[in-house]
Amino acid sequence: MLQSAKADPVGHIPSGLFIVAVSDPSTHVIDGYLASWVQQVSFNPLVISLAIKPGRPAYDLIKSGKNFAVNIVGEHDKTFLKHFWKGYDPLNNPFQEIPHVIGENGGVILSGAKSSLECKLMSSISPGDHEVVFAEVLSSYSMNDEARPMVHIRKSGASY
Repeated sequence: MLQSAKADPVGHIPSGLFIVAVSDPSTHVIDGYLASWVQQVSFNPLVISLAIKPGRPAYDLIKSGKNFAVNIVGEHDKTFLKHFWKGYDPLNNPFQEIPHVIGENGGVILSGAKSSLECKLMSSISPGDHEVVFAEVLSSYSMNDEARPMVHIRKSGASY
């Protein structure tokens, strides 16, 4: 079977949209990326998994052990997504414009998100071109209870 024929139905797997964000207090750098591959994998402890391509914004900070936040995008406010669809120039960091706070565990919490999870890296594995990170949820915040989480369906499993 051709790769494209296999990939099209894989793209039909629904996922959410998330902004994964991390800060480095020593340099005052905040970095992040748009993620769609995030999933809960454990109840006790509360653990999630997320996929990140090495070299993406935030990758080095997360891998160095900095706590990070997974901001769940809601249908109520998508304005901050425009900064992350195609990536951004590090010299034009979108976090200068996006309202946010630093959470109790150091994660970057976006004010416009539906909710946010502050996490710490537990382990990771590299099964292909993305690394799967397993992270313990340290704290969580619900900013917009009535908002529905945004659902994303790709045209193909071969691209974002």
